[in-house]
Amino acid sequence: MGFDSSLTNQLLIAMPGMADPNFSTTVTLICEHNDEGALGIIINRPLTLKLAGLFEQLAVEDPDAVVAQDPVLSGGPIGTERGFVLHGPQWQYENTLPVSDDIQLTLSRDIIDAMAIGEGPDKSLVALGYAGWEAGQLEDEMLANSWLSVPATPALVFDTPFDERWDSAARTLGIDIAQMSSDAGHA
Repeated sequence: MGFDSSLTNQLLIAMPGMADPNFSTTVTLICEHNDEGALGIIINRPLTLKLAGLFEQLAVEDPDAVVAQDPVLSGGPIGTERGFVLHGPQWQYENTLPVSDDIQLTLSRDIIDAMAIGEGPDKSLVALGYAGWEAGQLEDEMLANSWLSVPATPALVFDTPFDERWDSAARTLGIDIAQMSSDAGHA
């Protein structure tokens, strides 16, 4: 697969007919996509869990009170016991994967510790779990029109309210996704 066909740094917008409840009305940032498959983080499914609860589970002492109120997201159905942090490019951590010039994904504990003391990245999202696709699977789903894709922007990933992300991402394509029927083509 050529780099041009990679969906890395694309937001996948679930089409209204998406039957899989794991992905219904989701927006997923593709963090890595190559011949072996793809890894993405759903960016619009906040859990009731706040970072305070995650810090507690990790036995972080005396965390930053403001950061502790940030939501934790459900990043996808796989590896839900693992934390994934999407953040801006200012910081490098032990296990950081660049998604784009503006967005990175870190899988190591050091970023959580930095965030807990208020020294983490300016913009971040913490998710538990991820979405994964085997080789060729995501390409097949794209061909089957399960997803729309748009280039990711830091504004959509970090700043847009969670409940507006599905709609906002689609609007960047000029599409009002709420008006699309789940049985398109069967008029």
